[in-house]
Amino acid sequence: MAALMQGSSLAATPWAPFDPAVDGAWNERRVRHLLRRAAFGGSDELVAELVAAGPAAAVDRLITGADDAADRRAASEQLARTVLANNAPKRLSAWWTYELITTPHPLRERMTLFWHGHFATGGDKVTDAEALYRQNRLFRDEALGDFRRLTHAVAQDPAMLIYLDSVTNRKAHPNENFARELMELFVLGEGNYTEADVQQLARCFTGWEVKQGRFRFNRYQHDGGEKSIMGKTDAFPDAEAVDWVIDQPSAPFFIVGKLYRLLVADEPQPSRELLAPLAQQLVDAEWRIEPVVRTMLASKQLLGDSAIGRKVRSPVDLAVGLLRSLDGITSSTALADDLLGMGMGLFFPPNVKGWDGGRTWISSATLLARANSLGRLIDHESTRFNSVSPSEYLSQWTDDPVRLVTELEQRLLAVTLPAATREKLIALGRGIDQPERRGRVVLQAMMSGPLAQLA
Repeated sequence: MAALMQGSSLAATPWAPFDPAVDGAWNERRVRHLLRRAAFGGSDELVAELVAAGPAAAVDRLITGADDAADRRAASEQLARTVLANNAPKRLSAWWTYELITTPHPLRERMTLFWHGHFATGGDKVTDAEALYRQNRLFRDEALGDFRRLTHAVAQDPAMLIYLDSVTNRKAHPNENFARELMELFVLGEGNYTEADVQQLARCFTGWEVKQGRFRFNRYQHDGGEKSIMGKTDAFPDAEAVDWVIDQPSAPFFIVGKLYRLLVADEPQPSRELLAPLAQQLVDAEWRIEPVVRTMLASKQLLGDSAIGRKVRSPVDLAVGLLRSLDGITSSTALADDLLGMGMGLFFPPNVKGWDGGRTWISSATLLARANSLGRLIDHESTRFNSVSPSEYLSQWTDDPVRLVTELEQRLLAVTLPAATREKLIALGRGIDQPERRGRVVLQAMMSGPLAQLA
């Protein structure tokens, strides 16, 4: 693909690396911001480690992840085996919730969740838990890997074939669902293809079916004739149509635009000029995602003050962020059920578009659901912060409601509390006689407020 912009240089753009000597102090507040965006949050220990490391090394640490303990991995595998033995897609979400809470590589899990929303597939239609599980492992394996390879794999993934009705895509009656979503939602975005392109592309995937839970190419049902797609006429054998779609000029802009909304800000829509250096980097890196994510995480654009508080937390960000910021664990089954109640059931996106995100997360009904879910999380008998009960963990500050509010604010909020809100939370703490309840009530009240919904 030809260069997307002339004279492209990351050093001369907002994507240049953050420089503490010029761009602001590298401190606990900025590290917690980075962790909220890349890793759902982080413990005091991790925050201190990354403050000492500096920006570049901190991003390296997130890209690499930490070693996975054998007992954690064994517990995860046992939970997955139990779910799969019962073919229970809804319980599979509990396994993934466990991964989100306990993984030593939260950036990889962040990207796994991103790809789940990007290549959305739902357990309401795909009732084979094994197929959903294998797709999830695919997303994890390629979380920071090769987008081209991932897209090819998704095109032949049994869960996707079932979800988008590709199993009924026959030569005589091509089904257009996957072809349309490949262009509109997965690679190019709206307005970058025609209806004729959809019809022609659908012919390329005829005969792609699922047999005994695995992809199978049925050559008798495949249309091997010439097709005309976005200016090229060819038979497009062996999935070459997927490559042709990815090779369109709009594709890298579409993908880095979605990464921007994931990591930097929900709105406004980033300009083409802002995205151009990242789009060029993605092409130059032969569609490997990791270099682009690394650039974004280490950049002035993301680490600067203007990006802080510019995203609305998803239910996963809110609940898992609370746990990871306080070194917490809880019942993955209970939390998975609450995520579903908050509108973000894992393996159950609302449709093929995934979750819209941003401001759509917030309404009077969802705020109430969030408050109730957080209350259940904090009060659940299995919840632990730093290996002790929430009441015991918070007792280190509950004798002084002013310090309690300050310590929780530093760990959990992206933006500073207004003086009036701070005073209300302090008064709430002072009004509770039982020290064992004081911390939990203040914590729930703080995390149920509007400012806690920002990341």
